[in-house]
Amino acid sequence: MSKITKAFENKKAFIGFLTAGDPSLKKTEEFILAMSKAGTDLIEIGIPFSDPIAEGEVIERANIRALKAGATTDKIFDMVKNIKRETDIPLVFLTYINPVFIYGYDRFFNNCKICGIDGIIIPDLPFEERPEVLCVAEKYEIDVITLIAPTSKDRIQTLVKNSSGFIYLVSSMGVTGVRNEINTDLNSIIKDIRHVTDTKIAVGFGISEPEQAKKILTHADGVIVGSAIVKIIDEFGNDASEKLSEYIRKMKQDIS
Repeated sequence: MSKITKAFENKKAFIGFLTAGDPSLKKTEEFILAMSKAGTDLIEIGIPFSDPIAEGEVIERANIRALKAGATTDKIFDMVKNIKRETDIPLVFLTYINPVFIYGYDRFFNNCKICGIDGIIIPDLPFEERPEVLCVAEKYEIDVITLIAPTSKDRIQTLVKNSSGFIYLVSSMGVTGVRNEINTDLNSIIKDIRHVTDTKIAVGFGISEPEQAKKILTHADGVIVGSAIVKIIDEFGNDASEKLSEYIRKMKQDIS
């Protein structure tokens, strides 16, 4: 069984996101361990990129800070190795196709396996080009997470077929960022997905409050919180660990 699947066993999964290298890789390592101890079930690690087209202002700024601080893919792999010595929490990379292609598919996914990464999310990977990534990722037992947008309804059967790890259901159109309201008919999309696959479904984009998460979790298997976590790191910088732990404990307690 995929370690990602185990993150959803007998519970609703709380998935957290942060950008590697913001404000430093040493601090990212500290933050991930704090998030794990606070009850996060799976953590997405963003590999910073100069043109993160799916990201809103909060995460875009985090990418810039991380790149200025000297974060590189090789250094991030080394950081993950250190983390895996302390915790076996499932870890997933979120990155764009360009850094993976430039690094080299075989080299990239081999290093993912060596350091302990369990899956990858690539927001700008076209479905039609997915097989060339998938065949290499599968060789190294790395799950390529399927993304479903609100506009994907007519293609759901095609998109989620043979999905693995979990399905990332995007709550709203646009880029990432905290939202006061989520008005997409997620329940209808979730029903359509469940007709095709048993792969677990986690909803992300805009979730920051327990009330939002609770409502979504009546139908979904997990929620993904990114911008709200990155905002805490933006505000508190090197001293963010305690604030992250407080936020995650409260979210977990309120949605349990």
